[in-house]
Amino acid sequence: MLVLARRINESIMIGDEIEVVVVDIKGDQIKLGIRAPRSVSVHRAEVYKEIQDQNKEAAKTTPQSLEGLGKLLKKKKP
Repeated sequence: MLVLARRINESIMIGDEIEVVVVDIKGDQIKLGIRAPRSVSVHRAEVYKEIQDQNKEAAKTTPQSLEGLGKLLKKKKP
């Protein structure tokens, strides 16, 4: 893990397009601003984990759903 010290309004760059800015510091809380292209998803770690868990759960039921869809598509062919 890379550890960097930054002050308010200072930032770090991740690659060429992602900038993380220290917006505010109060007590033990730091507010960060993130500038990234719209194509890059940015989530808090706990939200990201929940999304991953939901995706894994959804993937467990997908093959059955796709099998039924395949049957429907075969029926509609002229």
